Amino acid sequence: MLSISQFQVGMTAEVKRSFSSDDVIKFAEVSGDANPIHLDDDYAKQTMFGARIVHGALASSLFSTLFANKLPGPGCIYLKAEHKYLRPIYLNEDITFVVKLVEIIEEKQRLIFETVALNKDKKCIVGSAEIYIP
Repeated sequence: MLSISQFQVGMTAEVKRSFSSDDVIKFAEVSGDANPIHLDDDYAKQTMFGARIVHGALASSLFSTLFANKLPGPGCIYLKAEHKYLRPIYLNEDITFVVKLVEIIEEKQRLIFETVALNKDKKCIVGSAEIYIP
């Protein structure tokens, strides 16, 4: 991992991912979130979404993946996250998750990121995160 002084505002990292029915079922089992909008095709067809959708918490967990593995990297500590869910993410859609460094607080060893999940050019999730650099 870089030292806090080596980070620069504007640095980015991204990962592309889709979520299968099996992914959603496994997340429901681990989290206990068995909302039928995620698990029941017949129920989901009757909702405003028209089909099953991915848990927001499952989708937003990809930001943690980026922080831990790409930017800032192994050893960082995820202190704070805020997410706003703008659009549903459906099963098997290709989503691009992007984190962008927007502020460096050297005296506290903290990095502030913008976070966004995109389906093509449409924003599905927007937010921010605060990361501690040991």
